[in-house]
Amino acid sequence: MLNLVLIAGIVITIATGIPVLLQMRNHPKGLVACFFLEMWERFSFYGMRGLLIYYLTKQFLFTDAHASQQYASYMTLIYLIPLVGGLVADRWLGTRRAAIFGAILLVIGHFGMGFEGKPAQQILSYQGKTYEFVRHGMEEPKLKVGDALYTYHADASEALLIDGLPKDAPLPARLEKTSYQLDRRVVTSWAESAFFLSVSLIIMGVGFLKPNVSTIVGQLYKDRDPRRDSGFQLYYFGINLGSFWAAIICGYLGETVGWWAGFGAAGIGMALGLVGFLLGKSWLEGRGEAPDPAALTTKVGQVIRKDHLIYLLSVCGVAVIYFLVQRNEIVFYVLMALSILMLAYVVYYMFTRFTRVENFRVALALILSFASIVFFTLEELAGSALSLFADRNVNLNIISEPIKLGGNILLASREQLAAMGGVPAGTLWVDMGFTAAQTQTINTGWILIFAPIFAALFSFLGQRKADPDPVKKFAFGIVATGVGFMVLVWAAPLHNAQFQLPLIFLVINYMLTTVGEMTVSPVGLSQQTKLSPPLIVSTMMALWFVGTAWAQHFGGLITEKMSALTIGGHVVDAGESLRASLAVFNMIGLVVIGFGAVLFVVSFFIKGWSGGVNDAVPEDAGAREG
Repeated sequence: MLNLVLIAGIVITIATGIPVLLQMRNHPKGLVACFFLEMWERFSFYGMRGLLIYYLTKQFLFTDAHASQQYASYMTLIYLIPLVGGLVADRWLGTRRAAIFGAILLVIGHFGMGFEGKPAQQILSYQGKTYEFVRHGMEEPKLKVGDALYTYHADASEALLIDGLPKDAPLPARLEKTSYQLDRRVVTSWAESAFFLSVSLIIMGVGFLKPNVSTIVGQLYKDRDPRRDSGFQLYYFGINLGSFWAAIICGYLGETVGWWAGFGAAGIGMALGLVGFLLGKSWLEGRGEAPDPAALTTKVGQVIRKDHLIYLLSVCGVAVIYFLVQRNEIVFYVLMALSILMLAYVVYYMFTRFTRVENFRVALALILSFASIVFFTLEELAGSALSLFADRNVNLNIISEPIKLGGNILLASREQLAAMGGVPAGTLWVDMGFTAAQTQTINTGWILIFAPIFAALFSFLGQRKADPDPVKKFAFGIVATGVGFMVLVWAAPLHNAQFQLPLIFLVINYMLTTVGEMTVSPVGLSQQTKLSPPLIVSTMMALWFVGTAWAQHFGGLITEKMSALTIGGHVVDAGESLRASLAVFNMIGLVVIGFGAVLFVVSFFIKGWSGGVNDAVPEDAGAREG
């Protein structure tokens, strides 16, 4: 069996990767070690993220609302904890040791996700009696009444209609919404605790690894080294490459073989990255070491070495994350308090230390950070709302019906193959469908294609002094992303009998979101460093990522609004699910397009706030940093 998504992935990787490998020969060898580590870290992270919302709804049988809150708390902490990891590395451990420690935690966390236990069971309660929903693998469950199994569906009022139920059955064929209750029975008592411990280790691991590998890359080059910018471009290609393959491999294994296989593949990837980084230590040539290595070996209170104490306290911090990640409302208050403190710190310096020109620059940087929240809120729906939408309301078949080539090659999706009764003898089957989790690779595929195009475009415009100012770029990207969601709304009349939209419209949505990413993410990161005075540049960069954390929180609220009635992880009324999803997409699409239009108008009034830092300096299009 071959998989078309896999084949396409190989083609894109070869086409985009060969130029990168050729260029890396002219850079420090340490870049290879960092490239390798971050590529596999992103592979493990996006591989796990691609399966997470499905794991919560189909393995643990969390409701959509509960799953979206859980997903939001996880992703919010993913963007908050690096503030701690970066501080610890700068003050004590050094970036290399911090990255290794983070990678070890990630390996343990990802392999821990593979211990899934047995799926939870869906139970229907009616007039004091309970009835079990029976399911096999990923198939839609059936209601067991007596010794018989029955299919079911729901109407617009969420009344449950049981198909073919005899009149003498102990419950009616129509159950009004208020007359029954859906519960879940936990089969493996330790499974959820193991899950929360694993994601807590992953959160802490990302916190120590993510902010520090990028710093090491910068340390590989001397000041004014002309190779620095291109080195970061190559490094970001590694980020994108790992992200690209994550959903293809982990998403496929998780949905076709088992959750353990998808999460296990993520763990193997992270382990490969760690081993490669350890073997490449000499290539770093001493970069990334602790600011005072001797101080780390001194004992604290004559009991424990300082570096060992830091590791121990960090492991204890996993317990704090374990508590927080299960309580999205507390994560919200932590995020709010941290944002207020950081903004107060910046405003204090604006009133007491900075010149008028510097204050205008800082204000512009804050506006860009605020605007980025709008973009990232929609962009980060890929792992939650859009994932559920792809699973429930998108036709994931690439072709409409099976095709035979040369008599012994069969092109068909898994669904189409099942309808045919299997693969005919002597036939090579090429899988012509996506799994729902694999759709998340579409975004990164567009990034690999668009990154060099936008880099060349911005360079071309900059050389001719026609490069738009950063606020206009933001406005363009935000509007493009909003239009991407409107495309799904406009495609509503084209749904099939199963209330599924054609796959091409999801592809277009991701394409427009990627256009937005090209004009927001790299531009925003660059502007934070250009506009911020050296005294607070680290704080401003931290605020940028806190903004991404806010996007995760808002994304959870949006996904919650799309909640549908599910049984055994499967939506009961696909038509109602489509209607609810498109209603939300229509709302956020129009709001975001309106925001982008206002931002474009405002750009004419605030373009002078940069104080000349952007004059004759073209922006480079970058790649996925999140």
